[in-house]
Amino acid sequence: MRLTLKIWRQPDAATAGAMHTYDVDDISSDMSFLEMLDVLNEQLNAKGEEPIAFDSDCREGICGMCGLMINGEAHGPVTTTTCQLHMRSFTDGETITVEPWRADAFPVIKDLVVDRGAFDRIIQSGGYISVNTGAAPDAHAMPVPKDHADRAFDVATCIGCGACVAACPNGSASLFVGAKITHLGELPQGQAERDTRVVSMTAQHDHEGFGGCTNIGECAAACPKEIPLDVISQLNRDLRTALRHGH
Repeated sequence: MRLTLKIWRQPDAATAGAMHTYDVDDISSDMSFLEMLDVLNEQLNAKGEEPIAFDSDCREGICGMCGLMINGEAHGPVTTTTCQLHMRSFTDGETITVEPWRADAFPVIKDLVVDRGAFDRIIQSGGYISVNTGAAPDAHAMPVPKDHADRAFDVATCIGCGACVAACPNGSASLFVGAKITHLGELPQGQAERDTRVVSMTAQHDHEGFGGCTNIGECAAACPKEIPLDVISQLNRDLRTALRHGH
């Protein structure tokens, strides 16, 4: 395959960026999108040019590091992580536009790399269980209704990649926060701090500059782990309950 790539280049956070055009050929349809970028970077290195900076780690769709806007879509034309997107999703001769996540709360560090520290700070504000629950009990010692356990497991698959924020016209992280709230709220261990958790995490979300949710649904459509949109409803219910309790 021969491709034309229009890629956002930005040397640092303080310097204005711009789109640059590159041509690559001999790209196998079996390559992942990141492997294709590796080929391009090898070509740039051979020419003595600065390689393109982009994030990756596991390259197995687990860590959530590899998020890119590809042709205007979070992670590209397939609902998966960028590292699991393969070049067979594109056609020979195609022009592909590659940009970093589009969100004020995710400032660009360099080229396609953004700072997603805002997610870490939201988790630090309350996305955990701090009460002393003792040593690990026997598996059957604390019964959890199956539907609650299943839902907790389902929403715990969120990898914090940020696709929900990048896809949302408002730049909201409500799907991310809703997944974390729902995960802990479905478990017995999460009840003691349920009210303070949702208030603190929502306040931190707003403080970081994420936008408000208007239920457009682009977040759930772009989520590679298929986190359902109704976790935002759970977030809102928990927040209303906490406020009624005086938190």
